[in-house]
Amino acid sequence: MKKEEILAKLAAGALKVEEASKLLAEIEQPKRGALYCKVSAKGAISVYGLQRMPVTLYVEQWERLLNFTDDLRAFMKEHDAEFKRKER
Repeated sequence: MKKEEILAKLAAGALKVEEASKLLAEIEQPKRGALYCKVSAKGAISVYGLQRMPVTLYVEQWERLLNFTDDLRAFMKEHDAEFKRKER
């Protein structure tokens, strides 16, 4: 069920406030391990789900990093044998 459907049912009286709150909380809560973004209190972008703490950078920093992806992928390919991998 989508957020709009839940709110419509709540407005029509088909759902109680407690039930609607529970359904909305389930929808808005990201699945464990899934990546998601939020705007930080200082106006930066925080990416959650990579590690215990979010990775937070300002927009300009994300743009620089995203423009660097080809170089990063090439570096990763060249040094693949040297990397340690975390087992899941």
